[in-house]
Amino acid sequence: MDAALIDHHCHAVARDPLDRAEFESFLTESDRPPPAGCTTFDSLLGLAVRQRCAPLLDLAAGAGPDDYVARRADLGGEEANRRLLRAAGLEALLVDTGLAGGALLSLAELGEMSKAVVHEVVRLESVAEDLAARGVGAAEFQAAFGEALRRRTAGAVAVKSIVAYRHGLKFDPRPPSSASVATAASRWLAGGGGRVEDEVLLRHLLWEGLATGLPLQLHTGFGDPDENLARCDPALLTDFLRACADAGPPVLLLHCYPYHRHAAYLAAVMPHVYLDVGLAIPHVGRRGAAVLAETLELAPFHKLLYSSDAYGLAELYLLAAVSFREGLVEVLDGLAIGGSDRDRIAAMIGSGNARRVYRIPER
Repeated sequence: MDAALIDHHCHAVARDPLDRAEFESFLTESDRPPPAGCTTFDSLLGLAVRQRCAPLLDLAAGAGPDDYVARRADLGGEEANRRLLRAAGLEALLVDTGLAGGALLSLAELGEMSKAVVHEVVRLESVAEDLAARGVGAAEFQAAFGEALRRRTAGAVAVKSIVAYRHGLKFDPRPPSSASVATAASRWLAGGGGRVEDEVLLRHLLWEGLATGLPLQLHTGFGDPDENLARCDPALLTDFLRACADAGPPVLLLHCYPYHRHAAYLAAVMPHVYLDVGLAIPHVGRRGAAVLAETLELAPFHKLLYSSDAYGLAELYLLAAVSFREGLVEVLDGLAIGGSDRDRIAAMIGSGNARRVYRIPER
């Protein structure tokens, strides 16, 4: 499978060269360094970087960590990013800009270096927090958020929520009343704003996101230590998914691992629900085929999308793409799916489903 992929959920990468500690920090979802004498290169992801990315930087496969980081710095951030991103073979990138910053490539830069079409995914919590930072009052919050969201999503292809991080996925599925939102906004803003963690406000953002008519992406499963993994099982969203079944937009369950079988069930029984196994794929290395196979036990072929959830390192874009392609081929071979069905299913999962869900035209 060598067709171009649509990465339906990813982030920007670091612009400048990274020292070893900075590089290693992007090889893990941990927010702390490993114990003394240990390295994040000692992982399936770290080994994959040395084996699969090193040749693209003119190093031998299996080059040592110090040699790899030094060569990357010698090339410079721009050249290293360009080589790795283009080797991933990506047609389009749907980029969550909630992690934007001056140290990361802009959307335009990411598009130029990858030679992919770049689209924005707007993070709902960021829109609310930006309003608070600008001094919006509690009485005007609801109207101001609606207007700000309309402006921010004018050229976007989706909205995204990190309610999994801020509260967890077990919450009252109904849209909150206007009065309860006003009370919650008053309490939040009186405390100085900052991170949106109030359940009522988070529910309001979700339903406002659905009201845009754009697909709604929801983080589930595997992530950094800011979340409580037990509260991120997508099965906890069952009542919310039932409640929004007739709202219009599709709902995309992101990442899902290790609850990917739960997400696959939801996608199988709810027509508006889709999923991916991004983020996990590069981390599990050559076990990616096993994760894909478990997902496809229940998920219909037309419900699975590709994503990397790459952040910080262009290597993550490449390794996710390579692992996904190889894993999907292995799964289809194992299921004895060949011929025209094999090609059709691979194209559907690799790019066709994303093109349909997000209404992305063919290049």
